Formats: sequence, structure tokens, C-alpha cells
Amino acid sequence: MVKGNPNKGKSPGKKGKAKPGGGLPTGVAGDGPSIGQQTSHIKNKQRRTDLYGKLKKKKKDEKVKEREKRAKVAAEAIELGQLPPPKQIPRTIENTREKDVTMVEPGDEEVLADEAQDEFADYFNGLQSPKVLLTTSQKPSAIMFRLLEDLLKLIPNAWYYKRGTYEVKQITKYAANNEFSHVVVINENRKTINGLLVIFLPDGPTAHFRLSNLVISKKIKGHGNPTKHRPELILNNFSTRLGHRVGRLLATMWPIDPQFRGRRVVTFHNQRDFVFFRHHRYIFESREDGKGAKEHKGHLAKPDDAPRLPKDQKRKLKKKLEKEKKPEAETKVQARLQELGPRFTLRLLSLQRGTFDSKGGEYEWVKASGTQPTRKRFAL
Repeated sequence: MVKGNPNKGKSPGKKGKAKPGGGLPTGVAGDGPSIGQQTSHIKNKQRRTDLYGKLKKKKKDEKVKEREKRAKVAAEAIELGQLPPPKQIPRTIENTREKDVTMVEPGDEEVLADEAQDEFADYFNGLQSPKVLLTTSQKPSAIMFRLLEDLLKLIPNAWYYKRGTYEVKQITKYAANNEFSHVVVINENRKTINGLLVIFLPDGPTAHFRLSNLVISKKIKGHGNPTKHRPELILNNFSTRLGHRVGRLLATMWPIDPQFRGRRVVTFHNQRDFVFFRHHRYIFESREDGKGAKEHKGHLAKPDDAPRLPKDQKRKLKKKLEKEKKPEAETKVQARLQELGPRFTLRLLSLQRGTFDSKGGEYEWVKASGTQPTRKRFAL
């Protein structure tokens, strides 16, 4: 049996020995390993922090030099009457998205053939009109009724039914027998609205969303009051097969023939699988640039020693000066938006075939933990 320290005699400091690649980077910013990779091998926190700061500062200085160089080249090209070099496009998660086999190209014949025979075909062919039944979770709070008030103004031909003690299956059966096209169940937990269940009748599908960032209309600064006109609908960035299906499901809740006189727009904008909902009214205004008229007032002012002219000559002189001096006012058409509310964010949790069945239902897609291996891959 060996007594004493078993590591005695071994060379100290082996554990914290620096590995190659720990020095300052020699290339431009973005080449080679990242700053964290270059400093992660250093065990001493103080040394690691100092080196990280030096590398960070050097990378920042290199970026500034590159930016100044590009600006100088662009200025020289403009002076010589040449086109400046194209601006660099920043790398974002959206433009570096990983494409998969489910992404749909515009005009895909296979997708168009499938959509011509799916559950929503009658709606898009004008054979079915939406009729929406709104209900809540059991024992709703005051915030739920404020949201219901907004949704009844937002969705044409929407009806609210008190939930009571009925199950979702019973409500679905009742709605199908009374020719409703949708059942929308809004879930609430501890006086916080956190879920949305959309059931398409009579044969499904059923989409379950997580609802967050809710702001009712009265909380939006400068909000407007919606009219009874049927709104226009905008679906943005639903680019996969699943995204098309979810977008078509959401679209069926509004009539297919909007009334443009009302200038109402309902928007579902998908970004990184988060669906942002907004409700606006738009208006186009023609405005004239009044700078020329303001500058022209000085020419028409009468000095104290000006000779008095007859009225006819004075009128002719005034018109002549206006023609010569007054620049033509440019007419600009500007668009303004007024938010009507409400606003919220949806995140798809599951898409189920048929109507709601939590036990024996067949799911087309379920969001589970670990289903997104990289940040650049999206489902919708």
C-alpha cells in the first residue's frame, strides 16, 4: 500500500496548461473559432476574463476599420460617378433558415391539388360561410369577458355561449348540430389567458395554441373602434406544409369576401413559429408639401415705399409673381394605420386530425421538447 499523496512527484500545473489557439486572432472578425472557444480552455477565471476582453476589443476595432474602409470606397465611387459597392446584408435567423422538404414553393401543383380536396375546400370555393361559437374555460374571470367583447367585434358572425360545466366534446357536438363552422375555446389559468383551441367543424382539424402577450383594445394607446364591415385578411410567412394548413384553418374564421369600404385588416404574421396577431384600420391621405407657399409669402409682402397700383394691375402682377416664384407643391400619398385591437401572440402546440379528442385522437403534429434541434429550423 502506498502512503502519502499519490500525485506527488508529478509536474504541477498540467491541468491548467494552455492549449494552442489561445492567443489573439490574426484573421479578420468572423474567421476561425469564436472568442468563447478561444478562451474556454483557461481554468483561471481572471486570466480567462482578461483574454476575453482583449479579444472582444480587437474584434470590435477590426469591424470599425472594415466599416470605415467600405465607407471610404463608397464615397470615392460616388465622386467618380460610379455605382458604390452593394451594402452587406446582415445575417439573421430568418435569412439563414435551414430549408427542409416540407417547404412549399409558390405554385406547387401537388400542394394545390391537395388543398383543392382538403377540409377547407368548400370554404375557399365559396360554398361554406363561417359561423363561430366562442366559449371559455370554466369559471372565467373579468379579463376573459373583456377579450370576448373584442373578439365579438373582431369576428363577423361570432356567437358567445356560456361554458358552464359542459365538456369540449359536448360543445363540439352541439355546435355541429346547429351548423356552426368553428368552435373556439379560450383557456385561462389563474386569471391569465394562456391558451386557444380552434376546432373546425364538422370533421376537423383541431389546433391548440399557446396564447401570450395579450393586450385588449382598451389598453392600446390611441386605439380605434371597429366597424361592422367584413375585414381583409393577411397571412404572412406560412411557408411549410404545416404552415399552409394552419394558415388555411385560421383564414376560415373570416368571410372570404371582405368589404373594402371598412378599411379593416386582420393580420397573422408568422416569425420563427410565433404567430403575431394584429387588427388595424388603414387610410390613404393626399398631402401637399406647403414649404413653397410659406417661402412665397415674402415676395407678396408690400414694402412701405412701394408705389400704389390700380387693382387690375395689382391683380395681374400678383398672378405673375405666383407663376414665376411659387414652386409647384408636390402631392404625396401617405398611408396611416390605426390599431383597433386586440393584439396577442400564438404558438402552435399541436394539430389534431378530426375534432377534439384528448385521449384517442390522432395528431398530425405535436410540439414536444427537443423537436427543434437547431434555432434555424422552423415548423411553420
